[in-house]
Amino acid sequence: MDTSPHEATIRAMDAAFSGMATTSEPAHRPYSFLKALGRKSLPHEIVVRENRYTKQCVFKNDFFAITAMYHGEHEKVILKVARDAGLFGIPLRWIGRLLAAREAAFLQSLSGVHGIPRFISRWGPTGVVRQFVDGHPLHRGEQVENEFHSRLKHLVEIIHARGMAYVDLEKCENVLVGDDGLPYLFDFQIAWHLPAKWGGELFPARWLRCWFQAGDRYHLLKLQRRTRPDQLSAEVIAASYRRPWYLRIHGLIARPWKWLRRAILKLLEPGHEHASGERGRMLD
Repeated sequence: MDTSPHEATIRAMDAAFSGMATTSEPAHRPYSFLKALGRKSLPHEIVVRENRYTKQCVFKNDFFAITAMYHGEHEKVILKVARDAGLFGIPLRWIGRLLAAREAAFLQSLSGVHGIPRFISRWGPTGVVRQFVDGHPLHRGEQVENEFHSRLKHLVEIIHARGMAYVDLEKCENVLVGDDGLPYLFDFQIAWHLPAKWGGELFPARWLRCWFQAGDRYHLLKLQRRTRPDQLSAEVIAASYRRPWYLRIHGLIARPWKWLRRAILKLLEPGHEHASGERGRMLD
């Protein structure tokens, strides 16, 4: 599924990736298997399309992916490496390959759309390198610019028009506010797209796509209520509190798994009961 034209480079990166140094974390730390690379860490430097980049910081490191910012001579980039480590002896690199291929495909399909970071290259078997966008995550109560939500809505409409759904708009921080004041969508890990050649226009897939796109529109409204309620009428605000039935069903299915995950992580990380943010996400 790798669509990169630099297959030879990718194979070389694969070999380098396999030999990455392990982290200096104590061997008894119980949560290394919750990290995408296990006990390994990202390299200090990477070379992408003959350009050298140095690691500056790690933004997120969870079970499915590790995301870091690298600084080059002319630009900053994001390296996102999906699951590479196994779990209790079970190989899981195939999951990482699939996730990276999907993410690269989304970025390439939306190439040239303002508000979507530019795809740069694949990296190793499970990595994707993309443009870094200066900005900050949207936060609840933030007074964004007047045109912010109309531009975000237009961006999501473009994604929908290409047969996709973003799916990940439930939380404010999943939208980036660029230093230019404009919205950006950057994480396509759980986005939906099934091409027509794989049955994407058949009834079950088309039905799911419509649901996911309707969910995107509902969450757009909720985001606007949380940041610029002054732009909404009282009737629209009231409507934004009424979750569609399909989202309520999803919540009933997903909530027990969320509770179970949190209970397991609480046992594994007894010192992190009151940590802020998503549990299981750790920085290097």
